[in-house]
Amino acid sequence: MITVAAAQLPLDITDQAGSRDRVLDALDRLAPAADLVVLPELASSGYVFTDGAEALRLAEPLDGPFVTALAERSRRHGCVVVAGLAERDGDRLRNSAVLVEGGELLAVHRKVHAWGTEAAIFTAGDEPVPVVATTIGRVAPLVCYDLEFPELVQSAARRGAQLLAAPVNWPADGAPPAGERPVDVIRAQAMAAMHRVFVVVADRCGVERGQHWVGGSVIVGPDGYPLAGPAAAPVPTELLVELDPALAEDKRLGPHNHVFADRRPAAYG
Repeated sequence: MITVAAAQLPLDITDQAGSRDRVLDALDRLAPAADLVVLPELASSGYVFTDGAEALRLAEPLDGPFVTALAERSRRHGCVVVAGLAERDGDRLRNSAVLVEGGELLAVHRKVHAWGTEAAIFTAGDEPVPVVATTIGRVAPLVCYDLEFPELVQSAARRGAQLLAAPVNWPADGAPPAGERPVDVIRAQAMAAMHRVFVVVADRCGVERGQHWVGGSVIVGPDGYPLAGPAAAPVPTELLVELDPALAEDKRLGPHNHVFADRRPAAYG
């Protein structure tokens, strides 16, 4: 059994120091009790850039101070950390997720699917989601909109991922109908159930340059049902739950069906 956590935080692109303090403070609070801590998308910078020049100014390389601080805390607390980063990759900008453990950067995933105007700022990744053999199990980091593409998620699951760690910034475009969960949360549940994996989503909250956020952080089991969350409101929230990664090894759907063995690709066109 391991304990996993998702930190839903208010980030503000106009308050870099305050935002980073909140990110690292949350990590320091959660890490003593958690084996894995997931932090939001673009946790290093904020999201609502005025233009590419601002994004470039706020971006960092993988050996910059933000990833270095995460790695040092992963060593100090003995945990795995997945967080979003505005990455400076040579002369390109990337919307990335980093995975660190034991003081080392083990993997980086560059967001493959651009949401909204992201393509005007970031160069999209074109590599599969990495599946990382950590001390707590096989973890696959991915970023926000990537979680909505079954092909990408299935690729990670078929390569042995037990747990998907998803830093997200889910923009709120109005409240869901009464009694309904945000559709972003429903998609995360569907991906967990479709591929029989755990999904840990760390969303953000607050208002940034007029943009509101869903604040739907959630930890989902391989049956598609939440183990913690979704967060009840777009306010600071910390989710913490114990789970067994080995449960994601069982891809059966009852006694007669199997999520991968039942596939018939020739019929899909």
